[in-house]
Amino acid sequence: MIEVDPGPTILHADLDAFYASVEQLLHPELRGKPIAVGGGVVLACSYEAKRYGVSSGMSGNKAKQLCPNLQFVGGHFKEYQRLGDEVMAVLHDFTPMVQRISIDEAFIDVTGSVHLFGPPEVIGARIRERVRTDIGLPISVGAARTKHLAKIASQVAKPDGLVVVQPHLETEFLHPLPVGLMWGIGPVTQAKLAERGVHTIGQLAEVSPEVLHSLLGKALGGKVGALANNDDRRKVRPNGRAGSVGAQSAFGRRDPEPEFVRQVLGHLADRVAGRLRAKLRAGRTVTVRIRFAGMKAITRSHTGRLPVNSTLTLTEIAERLVWGALSQPSEERVQISLLAISVSNLVDQASLQLELPLEPDNPESAGDVAAARFAIDHSVDEVRRRFGRSAVGYASVTLSEHTSVPEEFRELAEHEL
Repeated sequence: MIEVDPGPTILHADLDAFYASVEQLLHPELRGKPIAVGGGVVLACSYEAKRYGVSSGMSGNKAKQLCPNLQFVGGHFKEYQRLGDEVMAVLHDFTPMVQRISIDEAFIDVTGSVHLFGPPEVIGARIRERVRTDIGLPISVGAARTKHLAKIASQVAKPDGLVVVQPHLETEFLHPLPVGLMWGIGPVTQAKLAERGVHTIGQLAEVSPEVLHSLLGKALGGKVGALANNDDRRKVRPNGRAGSVGAQSAFGRRDPEPEFVRQVLGHLADRVAGRLRAKLRAGRTVTVRIRFAGMKAITRSHTGRLPVNSTLTLTEIAERLVWGALSQPSEERVQISLLAISVSNLVDQASLQLELPLEPDNPESAGDVAAARFAIDHSVDEVRRRFGRSAVGYASVTLSEHTSVPEEFRELAEHEL
């Protein structure tokens, strides 16, 4: 029996300038005007502001220089979550095959829906109409046979558009586009490729795997090389219960000084452990990721006998893993640019977690230490629930915030794996 190509049945739906669009929805007087969410740093901006060169992560002063009439607004984080959830509910009206990858974007597989709602281009148009009419937000949709092409198509469709990539036009569509549209290629990687004369996805597809491995590392080089050649076999996987919870912090080139490393890891552990406790979960496997200035990265993991969700215990385990990795001599490991912590192998939290340190000096007192940490963590959680996250925290975390990004914004931007 000859298999019939189902065509572009994977859709990527991505809300346009989501945070800024929500502010314009909540405050109609801001519609059509250049606005930015934030203050000292631009957390998000409207398309009216982007036309002046304003972008996320830019300092407020520079943004004002580029766009003197730029208006800064505060964030309504609960509204972002509520409206993002409403958009996901619209997607579920068309298919249960929805894989949400952030607060404002998701993949959907409409293979089983075309007989009900029509071809993918019709489904994409109906999604856009529903989100605009029912919720009041603009959304762009890309449709293709693969996740990679669908996501790129939605970027090409922005703002507020629909692009469908037909199978016989995939290479013609993909190869002229800039490499910066691809997953995994940020500004640093894009600059590295530009030094080799690689500016388009088509040019990237012509680079040999050996060169990409040496230039970008085996993992990233292999991934982007395959995607550039339109090789993407990933399926849309509907979201289930999270298999891990993680957080990361990028900070440019920094020497791995002990105090700085502890502050960053303490902040990450506070975020991860707090999210675990909020979901009544704990995990036995702790993984850290270290990215070096040359963009190479390493990971180290520890699986303990008992599950962990204590901030201080997670910080201690992460520190030992990081310093164990950094103690290995290497010319490329002089400076670091990112640290990350994730907890996996999750289980439901017991009424009291008697967590043990990685190598307790006095095992007999470990239970008392764990009980004390449990009490402190849950006291902190209760105060934060009542008065906000910034109301209380561990001193090493509270006093060492190294960015001006509000914690609520971080929580929305991160997603569980």
